[in-house]
Amino acid sequence: MSTLFVSHPCCLDHDTGPAFPERADRVRVIERTFEGEIFQLLQRECAPELDYGALTRVHPESYVEQIRKAVPEEGYFELADDVVLSPGTWEAISHSVGGVVVAVDEVMRRKVTNAFVAMRPPGHHAETARAMGFCFFNLAAIAARRAQAAHGAERVAIVDFDVHHGNGTQEIFWSDKSVLYASTHQFPLYPGTGASEERGAYDTIVNAPLPENAGSRMFREAMSEKILPRVEAFAPDLVVISAGFDAHRFDPIGALHLEVADFTWITNELMEIADRRAKGAVVSVLEGGYDLIALSRCASAHVQTLMGA
Repeated sequence: MSTLFVSHPCCLDHDTGPAFPERADRVRVIERTFEGEIFQLLQRECAPELDYGALTRVHPESYVEQIRKAVPEEGYFELADDVVLSPGTWEAISHSVGGVVVAVDEVMRRKVTNAFVAMRPPGHHAETARAMGFCFFNLAAIAARRAQAAHGAERVAIVDFDVHHGNGTQEIFWSDKSVLYASTHQFPLYPGTGASEERGAYDTIVNAPLPENAGSRMFREAMSEKILPRVEAFAPDLVVISAGFDAHRFDPIGALHLEVADFTWITNELMEIADRRAKGAVVSVLEGGYDLIALSRCASAHVQTLMGA
């Protein structure tokens, strides 16, 4: 089993200012963690620059240009609540999209079994033409559309275990029967979407909201009873993971109180489905995770599982 790790130094230049939870140190701690001996066999690639076509399959050109033109020459520009741009933001965005594209290409061409893309800013709150919740462009959605457009994937499943609901991913695929979006998340919590009744135009949206302090048992039950069977039945050609680690019990933003072992477990469960349905094809993209120690431990467990370590 071969696993690809995709990142780029420019994602550190997306400066969100002091005391902002979505910060460059998130990727720094992941990269330091992956210097360990157990990750010696991890394949590594620098994320290439923007694939404009991959981006505009999900987001309209007018919106893309709005974001690009809003990038300040110096200082900060607050586009919306919790959406901050700095002079390095556009290059970080550019390579984030490029990183997702190369990960999908390598996995779908069977050059690697699976991939983890550790770039920022994250993406699952970004709607078709709306930035919010630290997110500008939806990387999981870009991955799905790339697999379909460039590699003939008929069905893609996106599984999101971030503590927050991926409203952007849900909105983008609400009326698309070729993409299944499934999410566990704390509810109620930002952004306020993700009720179990939200099922999409073709019943391809699967929400499993969890209460505060849900813990491991409720998380695993929700995945086992509501989400994993739907992913299996959908028979995807690719499984995309929105890998948010802010559901960990140490995270300052959420309160689901998961353990590192829960991320190992769900990664393994999704890999088993991918083995049966998608020739093992999994692309994981970093979403949340704001306690640096918890983030490093969870990302380590996630990628070790992808590697079969």
